[in-house]
Amino acid sequence: MLIALILIGFIALAWSAERFVEGASATARHLGVSPLLIGLTVVGIGTSLPEMLVSGIAALNGNPGLALGNALGSNVANVGLILGVTALISPLAMRSGLLRREFPLLMIVVVATGGLLIDATLTRLEGFVLLAGLVAVLAWMGYQSSRPAAKDDIIAREVEAAIPPDMPQQRATLWMLLGLVILIASSRLLVWSAVALATQLGVSDLIIGLTIVAVGTSLPELAASIASARRGEDELAIGNIIGSNLFNLLAVLGIAAAIAPFSVAGVSLARDYGIMTAFMLAIAVIGFVVGRRGHLGRLEGGLLLTGFVSYQVLLFVMGR
Repeated sequence: MLIALILIGFIALAWSAERFVEGASATARHLGVSPLLIGLTVVGIGTSLPEMLVSGIAALNGNPGLALGNALGSNVANVGLILGVTALISPLAMRSGLLRREFPLLMIVVVATGGLLIDATLTRLEGFVLLAGLVAVLAWMGYQSSRPAAKDDIIAREVEAAIPPDMPQQRATLWMLLGLVILIASSRLLVWSAVALATQLGVSDLIIGLTIVAVGTSLPELAASIASARRGEDELAIGNIIGSNLFNLLAVLGIAAAIAPFSVAGVSLARDYGIMTAFMLAIAVIGFVVGRRGHLGRLEGGLLLTGFVSYQVLLFVMGR
C-alpha cells in the first residue's frame, strides 16, 4: 500500500511539475520576459519545486533528515542518474559559454554550503543566508541573460525553442495554478508515505530521502533532460541539471532550515555531502579534462550511472 501511494505521489509530482513549468514559462513570455531568463530561472526553479515542497513539508513535520537527504540525494541523482541515462541515450556536448560560467558558480555554492554544514547543524539564520544566496544567484543569472553576448549563446536558442510559443494566457495561468496545487498535495502524500516506509523498513528518514524520495523528486529533471537531448538541445539538458543543483542547495536546504533548524549525524553528513561533491566534480573532470573536452559520451554516461547505482547500494547496506 505504501509503495503504491509513493508511486502515485511520484507520478503526480512529475505531471504537475511539467504543467507548472509550461504555464509559468508561457506566462513569463506573455509578460515580456526574455526566453533566456525564463530558461535560467523559471524553468530551473520549476523543476526544483518538488524538492522544495517535499523538504519544506518534511521540515514542518519534524523530519529534517528527509529534507536534507532529498536535497543531497537529488543532486547526486541529477548527475549520476539523469546525466548518466541521458548521455547513454544521446551523447551530450557542452558548448555554451553561459554553462561554463555557471559551473564554477555551482562549485562555489557547494563549498559555501558545506561550510555552513561543517558542524552538522543548519540554523534558521544559516537557512536565511542560503535563501539570500539564492536571490544573489537569480540576480546574477538575470544580469548574464541581459548581456549582448548572451543573446547569441547556443543555449538561448535552445531555450526559446523549448518554451510553448502559442499557449493562451488563460490556459497558461490555469496550468500554472493547477500544477502548483497538485504539486503541494502530492508532496504531502509523498512525505507521509516515505516516512511511514522508513519506519516500516527500520531505516532512517535520511536514507529514504537520499534514495527513493531523491529519485522520485528528480523525475521532472529526468524527463526534461531526455526530451532536450532527443531534440538535440544538449546545453539545455545540462543547464537544467546545473540550475537544479544550485536551487537544491540554496532553496531546498534554505527553506527547510528557515522553517525548522536541524542537526544530523556528522558521519552520515560527511559521507553524503562528500559523495555529492564528488559527483559535482565528475562533471568537470569528464566534461573538461579527460576524453573529448566538453563532451559527455556513452562511456562517461555509463560511468556516472554505475557510480550512482553503487552509491544507492552502499546506502541500503549501511542502513543509516
